[in-house]
Amino acid sequence: MDWLSIIPPIVAIIIVFWKKEVISALLIALVTSEILLLISDPERTLWLAPMMTVDRIVDVAGSGGNTRILLFSVLVGALLALIRDSGGVTATVQRIMDLGIAKTRQHVGALTMFTGIAVFVESNLSVLSSGILARGLFDKFKMSRARLAYIIDSTSAPICILILLNGWGAFVLGLISNYQLEESAVSILWGSVWFNFYALFTLAIVAYTIITDKVHGPMQIEEDWAAANTGEINIQNSHPITAKDEQQIPSKSRFMLLPLITMVLSMLGFMFWTGNGDLTQGSGSRSVLYATTLATLLAFILVVIHRRFTQREALRISFKGMGELLPLVTIVLLSISLGASLKVLGTGIFVAGLVGEYLPIFLVVPMLFIAGGIMSFTTGTSWGTFAILIPIGIPLVQTLGLQPSLVVAAILSGGIFGDHCSPISDTTAVSSLAAGCDLLTHVKTQLPYALVAGGLSVIAFTLASLITTA
Repeated sequence: MDWLSIIPPIVAIIIVFWKKEVISALLIALVTSEILLLISDPERTLWLAPMMTVDRIVDVAGSGGNTRILLFSVLVGALLALIRDSGGVTATVQRIMDLGIAKTRQHVGALTMFTGIAVFVESNLSVLSSGILARGLFDKFKMSRARLAYIIDSTSAPICILILLNGWGAFVLGLISNYQLEESAVSILWGSVWFNFYALFTLAIVAYTIITDKVHGPMQIEEDWAAANTGEINIQNSHPITAKDEQQIPSKSRFMLLPLITMVLSMLGFMFWTGNGDLTQGSGSRSVLYATTLATLLAFILVVIHRRFTQREALRISFKGMGELLPLVTIVLLSISLGASLKVLGTGIFVAGLVGEYLPIFLVVPMLFIAGGIMSFTTGTSWGTFAILIPIGIPLVQTLGLQPSLVVAAILSGGIFGDHCSPISDTTAVSSLAAGCDLLTHVKTQLPYALVAGGLSVIAFTLASLITTA
């Protein structure tokens, strides 16, 4: 299949930027992938492509982990609607303003970034917590939702892959543990933190935009719009669920803070529980679903017992919130389905082959980073990139004598880099959801910053390779 395997992601990306519509792009790419799989099987006819596409989606939805992700995405809609329509968001913003915690735009950005760093146990929870907390503050200070999406997205994955006391660390550790190396898998993984240049550069750039209150490129256009439209949200570039965030009368901040705190703390508890006392072995998908369910239930009970809404009204608001997020849930489902189809097609393996066997030794590590970025960009999954490239990179450590932590860091950095740039990434969709920003607007405004961090990372990995192989 070779080069044909990259046609589906290319089709998806072309349609996304041409038609500005993600669901159709993902669906057409998925059908294309299934057609290519049928072409490779002479015993089957191309007329089966629509049925194969449906079966692929059903298989993906039938996976326990994927089902939990989808349910989590739906429940988030109910949670956001309850805390929004109850006036909890507006009350929390007012409370933070009264306490003087967020007096300036720099304070708002720093609070958002700090929240994302503090909730390092799971990337989706990090994005969700900081996004919900900061929405109203960004609107109050006339900061764009695109900027919020950038800060939470560019904080969550980098911090999760640097701290590693979470499912990310456990997943990568399991991949490395399959190989016999001079260093232990744990020491290699922790050693990769200092070489994870993309994550470090990305966090530094986010901090720069917060401290200086300066943005560049397409982000500046969004900021100008937000500044010129006091108290309003750019409906065209925001998700419908956020359109009335600031139109609610302040009520009680507990309607937002208690569910949010419950979600974060229970996430830690569920990670320990599902990991049998080991945080790193906990199930991220189970924990985030349990925590979100508990937070949503608490939000529902609070608005009913405080007579903010009747039970019937609270149910109506919850289902309305779920409905508002169905387009993004569809994107997540199709994104996961496309990734599963591309795995069978062999797209990741083909892209990994770009590294080649005859490169100069000092170029192997930067090429692993580039290959990881391309693979993650075209497949929309950083974890899938890790799963494919680590079995390719670790044998290079054994045969070429490369620094193992540097090789692992290049693969991890590449996976996150491509994920940040990709319009078909489920992480990108969740970040847009949490910030209330249009998906394509988020991709367009984040891309320049990701490319700068990626370019600096290529230089850094090349220099590190020259030093470690000298």
